[in-house]
Amino acid sequence: MNKIVKYILIGLLVLGALWAAVFFIKSNSKEAVTYETQKPFISSIEKKTVATGTVVPEDEIDIKPQISGIIDKIYLEEGQKVASGDLIATIKVVPNEQALNQASGRVKNAELALNNTKIEYDRNKTLFDKGVISSQDFNALQLQYDQAQQELANAKADYQIIRRGSAGGSTSANTNIRATVTGTILEIPVEEGDQVIQSNNFNDGTTIATIADLGKMIFEGKVDEGEVAKLEVGTPLKISLGAVEGKELDAKLRFIAPKGIEETGAVQFKIEGDVEVSEDIFIRAGYSANASLVLEKKDDILVIPEALLQFDNKTDKPYVEVATGDQQFERKDVEIGISDGVNVEIVSGLTEADEVKVWNKTEPIKRGEEDEEAEG
Repeated sequence: MNKIVKYILIGLLVLGALWAAVFFIKSNSKEAVTYETQKPFISSIEKKTVATGTVVPEDEIDIKPQISGIIDKIYLEEGQKVASGDLIATIKVVPNEQALNQASGRVKNAELALNNTKIEYDRNKTLFDKGVISSQDFNALQLQYDQAQQELANAKADYQIIRRGSAGGSTSANTNIRATVTGTILEIPVEEGDQVIQSNNFNDGTTIATIADLGKMIFEGKVDEGEVAKLEVGTPLKISLGAVEGKELDAKLRFIAPKGIEETGAVQFKIEGDVEVSEDIFIRAGYSANASLVLEKKDDILVIPEALLQFDNKTDKPYVEVATGDQQFERKDVEIGISDGVNVEIVSGLTEADEVKVWNKTEPIKRGEEDEEAEG
C-alpha cells in the first residue's frame, strides 16, 4: 500500500515538473517588445481650414420690361454671349381698355380744338393780309394754331404708346427687350406667350433674362465663428471645384461678414473671394466649391509627428518618452504649439538630439491565446 502512495506522489511530482517546464518555455518563447525612436526635426506648419460654398458671377443683371404685355418672340437662348444693346425679346402690348379709351378721347378733343383754331386762323389771316388787324393780334392766333397742332400730335403719340407700346418711328421701343450689359445669358425664365409686368416704383417686374460676365467670378462660402477671427482680407485661397477634378483656382479673400448667421446650432460668417479664372477651365455659375484658407503658418520650427504625443490622464498635459539607453525610456513633459494634423510644433521640452519613443500599434490578442490565459 505504501508503495502505491509513493508511486502516486512521484507521478504527481513528475507531472508538476512537466507543467512548470512547459509554462516556462512558453513564457520565454514570447519575443521581447522593442520600440523604435525618432528625432525631432525642423519644418514648417500651416494650420488650414476649409470653407464650403459656391462659385458665382460677381454681378448678375436681371433684364426687366418697361411695359406690361405678352412675350411675342424670344430671339436668344440661355448660354449665348450678348453685347450691350442686343435684342433679346419683343413684347406684344395688351392695352388697358380704360387708358386706351381716354387716349382716344384726347385725340378727338385735340382734333376738334385744332379745327376750331384753324377756322379762326384762316379768317384772321385774310384780314391780316388786307391790313385790317395788327400783326400782334395775328401772331397770337398763329401761336394758338401751332399749339393746337402740337397737342394733336402729342395725343396721337400717347395713343400709339398705350396701344402698341411705342410711338410710330421710335428707335427704342419699350416693346424691345435689349441687353443692358455684355456677358452670357444665364437664364431666360419666360417663354413666348407668357404675360409680363413692367418694372416700376411699386413692382420689381418680371425678369425676362439674367446676364452675367463669367470672366469675373467670386467664391461665396461660410466659416465657423471659431476661425473667422484668424482671417484677414487679402488672405490667399485655393479653390477646388466639385465639377472639375484635379484643378485648383487661385483666389483672394475680399470680404468677411460683420454679422454671423446661426445654422444648426453654430454661428457661421459669410466670406467672399475674388477668383482668378483660368482660360482652360469653363466655370459655370453655381458650381459647388471648397476654399482652403491658411489660418496660421510658422516656418523653421521644431516639430515631431503628432502620433508620438501622449496625454496625462489626470492633467491632460502632453508628454513624450525619450530614450536614455537601450530600450530604456523616461517621460518628458513638453509644450506644444500649432498642428496641421500630422506634425505638431514643440515649443519646449525637446531638442533635435533627443530620441523620442515611437509607440507600437496595439495588436489584437488571438482567441486561442485568450483561452490559454484563462485556463492558466
